[in-house]
Amino acid sequence: MKKDNKYGVKDAFFWRISFALALGSFFIFASLYAVQPLSSVFVQEFQISVSQSTLTISMNIVGLIIGLIIFGFISDRIGRTVFIKLSLIGAAIPFLLIPMVDYFILIITLRFVQGFLLAGLPAAALAYISEEIDRRSASIATALYISSNALGGMVGRVLTGSLAAEFSWEIGFYVLAALGIFIFILMTLLLPKSKFFHPSKVSIGKDLQGMLYHLKDPSMIVVFGLGVVLQYAFTSIWTFLPFHLESDTFSMSLQGISNTFYAYGLGIIGAPMAGWLASRLGLPNVQIGGIVVLCLGTALTLSTSVPVIVIGLCIICLGFFTTHSLTAASVTERATHHKGSASSLYLVSYYIGVTLGSSAGPLWNMFGWNGIFTVALMLPLIYILLKRYVQFRVDKKRENKETAI
Repeated sequence: MKKDNKYGVKDAFFWRISFALALGSFFIFASLYAVQPLSSVFVQEFQISVSQSTLTISMNIVGLIIGLIIFGFISDRIGRTVFIKLSLIGAAIPFLLIPMVDYFILIITLRFVQGFLLAGLPAAALAYISEEIDRRSASIATALYISSNALGGMVGRVLTGSLAAEFSWEIGFYVLAALGIFIFILMTLLLPKSKFFHPSKVSIGKDLQGMLYHLKDPSMIVVFGLGVVLQYAFTSIWTFLPFHLESDTFSMSLQGISNTFYAYGLGIIGAPMAGWLASRLGLPNVQIGGIVVLCLGTALTLSTSVPVIVIGLCIICLGFFTTHSLTAASVTERATHHKGSASSLYLVSYYIGVTLGSSAGPLWNMFGWNGIFTVALMLPLIYILLKRYVQFRVDKKRENKETAI
């Protein structure tokens, strides 16, 4: 490879970059969702409510959202690799500290700080890929990166749940801390310095104007809204599932509940499969199909049969990751200007959905699983109808303008 050329699949550095970022993505998402199977454990150990226990997820995501915005702006001006590497060690250290504290408010605080610190990698990784890897090979690196999201989310949940059932939740956190430090060392050794990064000379004010540009476009707003709705439905199901499965109807053990997170395995194939189907059937058709599949899986979780619920969870993961990957792709496809700002806004909206879904404690307190289930089922179906209507009106208005010209 020539010195001034970007890396391609035939270059060793391409695979070093892809492997390093996949490992980093794996750990970031394992860290994000590691507490999800532990909510019921926290309720018993700290004598807190369900709503309070789920703050370990929602406050972590609030920190992440803030970090994404700040690190996104700074990485455009300072560089990518420093934030990618430091986010790993920043995410690992709180796992060492949390088991040492006695007050739940301190756990929530540390999770918020952890969320902020781990934002460095997702804020810079895709930009780093687009800058250092050629266009034909970038899609492969991106697919590996996104697939690692699902894998990390699955392993993080299963690991902490299984270790908590066998030993204690603290052991799970120490294992994650050691894993994070190990991956940080690998990242430092593998990830090459940026060759094609050029600091942005655009003011932050101009960047903010780029974001506001998209927030004035109804067709973009409904796409961002779909990210919120999809993630709300998905996160609310998985956050309150442990409480549902440990109820008198099922009386499942923590180990049994943790095993249900293996359903995430279908999410790993959802993103690549979505791209293949979209190239043949069209992105809008596959996107709607994914939402229907998501809702079908959600419907099955109302069953009193554990095998049927597990099948439903597998279908949910397949439908969600299929739709999410296509919705993310449609953002840059639909944006005519400020594509980077459009991607950032979708990522923020995505995590707002996580925050809202993990904060549905009041809904659980009032209506139990029936309330969580009903909103998760109906919201995506209603929203996709709204999205289609808004897009129809926008396209109609554009046609009228072109006809007038």
